Amino acid sequence: MSSVSSVSSVSSVSTAPTRRHFFATTAVAGAAGFGLLSNPAFAQGSGAATAADVPASTKPRAPTGDTSIRPFRIHVPEAVLVDLRRRIQATRWPDRETVDDQTQGVRLEKLQPLVRYWGTGYDWRKVEKRLNALPQFITEIDGLDIQFVHVRSRHANAMPLVITHGWPGSVMELLKVIGPLTDPTAHGGRAEDAFHLVLPSMPGYGFSGKPQSTGWGADRIATAWDVLMKRLGYTRYVSQGGDWGSVVADKMARQAPQGLLGIHVNMPATVPPDVAKALNNGDPAPAGLSEKEKAAFEALKYLYTKGGGYAAMMVTRPQTLGYALEDSPTGLAAFFYDKFNEWTYSGGDADKAFTRDEMLDDITLYWVTKTATSGAQLYWENNANNFNAVDIAIPAAVTVFPGEIYRAPKSWTERAYRNLIYFNEVDKGGHFAAWEQPELFAVEIRAAFRSLR
Repeated sequence: MSSVSSVSSVSSVSTAPTRRHFFATTAVAGAAGFGLLSNPAFAQGSGAATAADVPASTKPRAPTGDTSIRPFRIHVPEAVLVDLRRRIQATRWPDRETVDDQTQGVRLEKLQPLVRYWGTGYDWRKVEKRLNALPQFITEIDGLDIQFVHVRSRHANAMPLVITHGWPGSVMELLKVIGPLTDPTAHGGRAEDAFHLVLPSMPGYGFSGKPQSTGWGADRIATAWDVLMKRLGYTRYVSQGGDWGSVVADKMARQAPQGLLGIHVNMPATVPPDVAKALNNGDPAPAGLSEKEKAAFEALKYLYTKGGGYAAMMVTRPQTLGYALEDSPTGLAAFFYDKFNEWTYSGGDADKAFTRDEMLDDITLYWVTKTATSGAQLYWENNANNFNAVDIAIPAAVTVFPGEIYRAPKSWTERAYRNLIYFNEVDKGGHFAAWEQPELFAVEIRAAFRSLR
């Protein structure tokens, strides 16, 4: 595999206006669940930030054409954190829900302790220190600054791997797999299974730049990732993703740039046309489905009819939603905590899958970078069904985690990914697979790409 000498020093759906169809269209549009802006005030090296600095999200940065790879460090101005705590203390809480479950959303008795801890006991500086201990960089691609973590393995012949996060995740959901993937011998693996890791933040997420015009959808991100990998010196590499990361990996596979050896996804797009039509129209499941196919149908039916409100808002009105999420930290926490509860393999209780700090690390990253709105705009850009079957010919691998939005049956998967080199169903973990089960996730990635080395 190539070295990185340059940085070594450092299917469309119908638009029939029925309520059921509206959710079937929008709930899956991002999957997710599924002029330009950088953050210079948060970057140290070319000039440290101070509490008096204007937050970077108010400072558009014009494209420069500079393709260099620059070191990147994070320092959020203290004034931003003081303001966050002030806003939390001033929360105007709603009355409690009128039911004794989560059918109306996040329960008041669950959210209040999380938010109160956020305002009194949580320490952002700990995660900032953790991130700054990693090799972080930023580079301009197609006029936009892309920030990324790049960790090279000490093992010879490590395979370059780009992993893309999702929503409401971020690079935070990938940190626990860095060790197992780059240093497998320290985590029960073999040296020959090592990876060089590239973990970029998507445009409008984390410390990457925010698009100032339309057009930054999954296709364009996929193209940018190929540019990034080759700029790093990787002429042969693989791609992985869950949630939006799955969509980006699928797009990369469709584009099939020279050097992309294969992909692995943990939220595959496999739904056959007849099943997609039935779901879209609110019809019963087609006859002849196997038990696993029927279970997948029912899981998607739930998403389309009862679980897709979050996506309906982001697909249609991300800006309107942004006024609430950018102004109220409690609102942002509730919006994300709802999906942590629903999409983890936890029986609806995210506190069993993550610590409070882990959830708040991710939520706070969105707050300090003001990316709730720009993150939601990706849904608006990608108003398409990301569960409907793709047609991918390059080598592809799939792991099905039991807590995923739907469990893709192998019968559907092998039709959508025609060169399926690896398929496995595991017994734990959910939508946030790398975050929930990092060791198991690493085992799956090693196995998935072993034949491509």
